Amino acid sequence: MTIQHVHPARSHASALQPTHEKARTWGFAASLAALALAPLPAAAQDYDNEASRLLASDKFAAARQSLAADYDTIVADLITLTEIEAPPFKEDKRAAAYAQMLKAAGLENVQTDAQGNVMGLRKGSGGGPLIAVAAHLDTVFPEGTDVTVKREGDRLTAPGIGDDTSSLPVLLAFIRAMDKAGYTTRADILFLGDVGEEGPGNLRGMRHLFNEGPYAGKIDAFISFEPGKAGRITHGGIGSRRYTVTFKGPGGHSYGAFGLVNPAYAMSDAITQFARMQVPASPKTTYSVGIVEGGTSVNSIPFATSMTVDMRSESAEELAKEEAAFLAILPGAAARENAARSTEQGEITYETTLIGDRPVGLTQRSAPIVEYARATSEAMGFKVHYGSSSTDSNLPMSLGIPAVTLGSGFTTHRAHSLDEYLELDRESDLASMSAGLATLLLLAEAD
Repeated sequence: MTIQHVHPARSHASALQPTHEKARTWGFAASLAALALAPLPAAAQDYDNEASRLLASDKFAAARQSLAADYDTIVADLITLTEIEAPPFKEDKRAAAYAQMLKAAGLENVQTDAQGNVMGLRKGSGGGPLIAVAAHLDTVFPEGTDVTVKREGDRLTAPGIGDDTSSLPVLLAFIRAMDKAGYTTRADILFLGDVGEEGPGNLRGMRHLFNEGPYAGKIDAFISFEPGKAGRITHGGIGSRRYTVTFKGPGGHSYGAFGLVNPAYAMSDAITQFARMQVPASPKTTYSVGIVEGGTSVNSIPFATSMTVDMRSESAEELAKEEAAFLAILPGAAARENAARSTEQGEITYETTLIGDRPVGLTQRSAPIVEYARATSEAMGFKVHYGSSSTDSNLPMSLGIPAVTLGSGFTTHRAHSLDEYLELDRESDLASMSAGLATLLLLAEAD
């Protein structure tokens, strides 16, 4: 496959034409990671000029004024959404509320798809690409969690207030700012709150959006917003494979049935072998046993024990190797336990269940979507950091669609904990929001 560098001075209708042939040329695959880190061409300076012109324009000044005037509304919307539970697979109440907010912001064709993603379209002038801009609705917290927001000065505390609830009202503010400033764009922009980003959701919202939903095959670029400041550009998607493995045996009384095979021993053997796996430091590849459970009582040989494991890598090839090595460990662990103790009442067996599969992805550093994010961040005084993570962007990246994950503005702490909190810093928050909006405007060919 040939890498195509799109010169930023060319018509963006050409650079972002709504065909996945061009998109896949940009996004490419993890096997070209080294090329993605290659020096940028001299023409990249044009991105800086475009960013400077946009930021210095009267229209963008009006957009920034709109964001500033909207700040208290953004915070109020954040509190409203945070206090609507959105546990994995049960995001419907928050989705319904966000759909009403999208309608109130003036979007067209606001709808909820079959997986629960809510979305609305801001139509462009025509002839441009379709850009999707997303923040995820779901949090990691189970149903029944107290999500009441507690405010102490400039600190807002509640489970899920940061990840990723804080990004949802920022997207609404982008829409209002674009309208207030009178921006038209060549691109159609699809704004959405999606489901299934957190662990057990396994990117189900993104899978549906890109593969089955009403916009499947039509999206040409994707921006995901997560908590954090401008300058953080996630252009790589860390892939993961997650399994639950259950070892089973006959079980019995710990004293009376002593000598029978024990699934806990087989599982501990497998864990020990897994812990000794050698993986490369670069591309970074990791593994972990996150959950160990089973048994019925202290005086019983368990009839079943299970472990849940997580394997991740920046490389699809290394992730595949790691997965194969892990699966190869399991039959030996069962066989050794069956050889070590009596199988008179039955043997040790095991079952594997794949519970998570996030694809590896990469958007090249030279892609316009990355360069616009860099140029706007630097022009506004933010230090740029490139990196990889596991976000909604993994899915489009893996399909070759240009995608990045950017910071939506708020500084958050203690993510995924019951004491998760967000610090309000009006000036800093608005600066990051402005950088995110500028990136979108440049990519969408705003006028």
